Amino acid sequence: MTFTLTPTYDDNPRLRDLVRRLRDYLDGELADYEAKLGLTRESRYGREVLEPVWRRSRELGFYGIHLPVEYGGQGLSFTELAALKEEVGASPRLFSSSVLGDMGGPLRVGSIFEYATQHQLEKYLLPVLRGERACCFSLTEQDAGSDVRGILTTATPEGDGWRLSGHKVFSSAGPFADFSILVARMADTAGEPTDTFSAFLVDLDTPGCTVADGSTPMSGEHIEADIVLDDCYVGPDQLLGELGQGLRIGLGRVTVNRLLHCPTALGGARRALQLSLDYARTRQVNGAPLGMLQAIQHRLADMAADYYAARSMTYDALAALDAGARPRTEAFLCKLFVAEKAFTIADHAVQIHGKAGVVRGGEIEGLFQKLRMFRILTGSSEIQRNGIARELLLS
Repeated sequence: MTFTLTPTYDDNPRLRDLVRRLRDYLDGELADYEAKLGLTRESRYGREVLEPVWRRSRELGFYGIHLPVEYGGQGLSFTELAALKEEVGASPRLFSSSVLGDMGGPLRVGSIFEYATQHQLEKYLLPVLRGERACCFSLTEQDAGSDVRGILTTATPEGDGWRLSGHKVFSSAGPFADFSILVARMADTAGEPTDTFSAFLVDLDTPGCTVADGSTPMSGEHIEADIVLDDCYVGPDQLLGELGQGLRIGLGRVTVNRLLHCPTALGGARRALQLSLDYARTRQVNGAPLGMLQAIQHRLADMAADYYAARSMTYDALAALDAGARPRTEAFLCKLFVAEKAFTIADHAVQIHGKAGVVRGGEIEGLFQKLRMFRILTGSSEIQRNGIARELLLS
């Protein structure tokens, strides 16, 4: 893998053309749509603003592009999907995460197709692929993040179904979703919690289910929701998979997701490096470009080295995944290294931009916030280190 900030993928004509078309859409039509709306990343907006993006992305073939052909996708490899996610991550567009379906779309539901019944496919999943419905994933609770076995939301049997009670937090895309893929602890007939967990498809307009404003992350985006359940009934046709499979469904996608989150962060790091190079070339200091200062040159060199190393190891692990391996250790390693180095790159970018880098609402500030969050999301760096050490000691 050679170093470049504008990958061409000439060795893969299909991917080369997809990347070109994606860049054209992000920088053209989508940029025009956002400019017309006049929104910032801290603006509150409703689903009606996102639906045109879902539909147009579907028309262009990007929405759910990773899925098999029978579901309207192009059956992309993990490596090809990662390349597209990197372009999305490198884009300054506010709605870029909706183009491939990360914001309540196909990238949210793709991992549960193997568990869904025909009824669930038709009612829940296929409408998501068409951009007609949206979903969120509800696993995290206030005291159950990395320790998912701390989940207190319970499912108590009632007739053929269950009554759900509990409080989920950080349900990304929750403000725009129609239903949630929700994991709960099973209770016995007396209402006493057990040590088994199941997954359910919960319609968010069901009596006893409330979608509340979630905490606003440091990025300022209003994309999180709390899902509050108070004796909310779900029927047997809403059980996803089998009883007791909840953690397997909730966590079974983690290795793949851990790797596929990395290209998005790499895209952000790439954007931060590109903006820093542009600034260093054009910013004048004492009659010369900022980039003529050796201190700035060294920062740029370190940023490029970190980006190249992080990208190389990520795509190496993705190639192994495409070859049929299960790169569990590599996924931990990539998440740790990419998260730490992408944030370091963003930190250098702030320093290079000086006062311009700390302006509220500026692009550099936004990249810094998002890449700082990546050190926590999908498992903190400490969790990745625990996983790496465990895998090494057990091997």
